[in-house]
Amino acid sequence: QRSIPIESGYDLVVAGGGPAGSAAAICAARLGARVLLVEATGCLGGMATSGLVTAFDPMADGEKMIVGGFMREVVETMYHRGYIAEGIEPDTWRKNYHQWTPFKVEGLKRLLDELAVGAGVEVRFFTRVIDIDADQVSRQVKGLILHNVEGYRYVAAKTFCDATGDAVLADLCGVPCREAGRDTEKIMPATLCSLYTGIDWEQIPRRGCIPDGQQEAIEQAIDEDFFTQPDRHVPGMFYLGNGNGMLNAGHIFGMNALNCRSLSDGMMLGRRLAVEYTDFYRKYMKGFEKLEHVVTASLMGVRESRRIVGEYELTFDDYINRRQFPDQIGVFNKAIDIHVYDCTEAEYQRYYEEFHSIGRLGQGECFGIPYGILVPVGWQNLWVAGRCSSSDVRVHGSIRVQPAAAMMGQAAGTAAVQSIRTGRPACSLDTDELVTTLRGQGAYLPQLDLSREMTRLKR
Repeated sequence: QRSIPIESGYDLVVAGGGPAGSAAAICAARLGARVLLVEATGCLGGMATSGLVTAFDPMADGEKMIVGGFMREVVETMYHRGYIAEGIEPDTWRKNYHQWTPFKVEGLKRLLDELAVGAGVEVRFFTRVIDIDADQVSRQVKGLILHNVEGYRYVAAKTFCDATGDAVLADLCGVPCREAGRDTEKIMPATLCSLYTGIDWEQIPRRGCIPDGQQEAIEQAIDEDFFTQPDRHVPGMFYLGNGNGMLNAGHIFGMNALNCRSLSDGMMLGRRLAVEYTDFYRKYMKGFEKLEHVVTASLMGVRESRRIVGEYELTFDDYINRRQFPDQIGVFNKAIDIHVYDCTEAEYQRYYEEFHSIGRLGQGECFGIPYGILVPVGWQNLWVAGRCSSSDVRVHGSIRVQPAAAMMGQAAGTAAVQSIRTGRPACSLDTDELVTTLRGQGAYLPQLDLSREMTRLKR
């Protein structure tokens, strides 16, 4: 036993300060809630900052921008402040089909700090959720136990949002989760990203922010036994301007992000692979002869760990049928992006066909993200947002990314405030009112019919 100081008075506690958690906290605070945001690292942004994934995934459908609200505010503000990579025009995120938007990581860190402080969010860095106080019968969270340099704290609140990516909070509450490596034989591999400098981008033709000829060079290097791991699937070196680039390459196959030993070994392997890819670009790609490796990320680029069992599970059938929901809190267009599970040529062909044809929507098309994937079944005051939301593996391959996570976070934070104000729990919230509020915040929600009840799975 030990005595732990008790803190109370919060309307919402958000666990995790990535794209989902930052959006949830800031949007809730702007609606007048007293919000505590706890983040295990020393900055907000998650994979965008600590993970060095410095390119926003596609936000337009080839005709118009379909990611609105908080995420649009962030990218537009970054552009006006010069935080988007040089030479990247606004149509990249406002209109173009399936294009990435590279950005400057320090600019995003500072912007999220500013937005959080401006909204009145209390942020605690270097802080983790280590236990919970929850009633699994009534399915209500009462408080969290946090740990940081000051020791332990018990924090009570009215509502809670799990934006940890790994569903840490939800799992501690006993929420049923689908766990990669336990419930499935395969785990989508992670990647440890890196930043580079010394690139002569003027010599390098690009498609969007990716160098031309990269795949051909990879194939040549594999034929010449250059790599210790002959991985054909290399997302690549992303253009950042001014001689800089971000490398997303070197899959960590079989790594379990919910096992500390596996995650630790994965970080070490990721750093070794970064050296190998540095040598590859210098040898095989024109314009990279003076490439310098600056830093690997402090956060592993995990693509799959836990996903909750929610009031609704978004499926590939919903995706491929372009399903729209009356309670959708966002729409999206990105292709199904299930990375290769091994280095075989057959597995690369599986990935390539899915990403480029089978699992890709056309221009002007989108699918809906319903509110129910944010709510663990029956829970009263708990939401999730981001990578741990409720979907099947294939749709997860589309919505696990930053713009979709931010839309989920904005919806979760807004829903928490609505729940406090109306007295209606997360699992029976008036979704007509929620959608109307999100539209007022700039969200793009084109559904014609609304409903006061969320879309649920029949159980």
